[in-house]
Amino acid sequence: MPYRVTFVCTGNICRSPMAEWVLRHHVDEEGLDAEVDSSGTGGWHVGDGADERTVATLRRAGYRSAHIARQFEESWFGRYDLIIALDGGHLRALRSMAPDEAAHAKIRLLREFDPDAGGDLDVPDPYYGGRADFDSVLAQVEAAMPGLLEEIRGALKEG
Repeated sequence: MPYRVTFVCTGNICRSPMAEWVLRHHVDEEGLDAEVDSSGTGGWHVGDGADERTVATLRRAGYRSAHIARQFEESWFGRYDLIIALDGGHLRALRSMAPDEAAHAKIRLLREFDPDAGGDLDVPDPYYGGRADFDSVLAQVEAAMPGLLEEIRGALKEG
């Protein structure tokens, strides 16, 4: 059975699809038995594609991208092994939705997987920014990938 990971941000058009496609790239490259997707805490952009700046940032870095925004639903807690919030607001929203302790335990912040993140575990929202803000988000996402991949590898060995 594949290990299932989802990333969650606000509208599911900037940060979470970026993290999704970076992790998908690494999972595919390593041949890991994992499924990766993303969603948002809000429904403002449901049905929309990823922000064009997210797509451009991913392409410049050599990643693929194909995305339709959706909103995270409480019933999905049973579907995922790991639910990754992009900032503290998403973390709180997901924790408030978690139906039990088992679901609560699946929720983590992305930057928890980056040993150099220090105390700042939020990935800032680049939506109102420019290219440099999207590039910065990509750098933070990429910095978390080695730790996240280690977590996935470990879970697959146990599973």
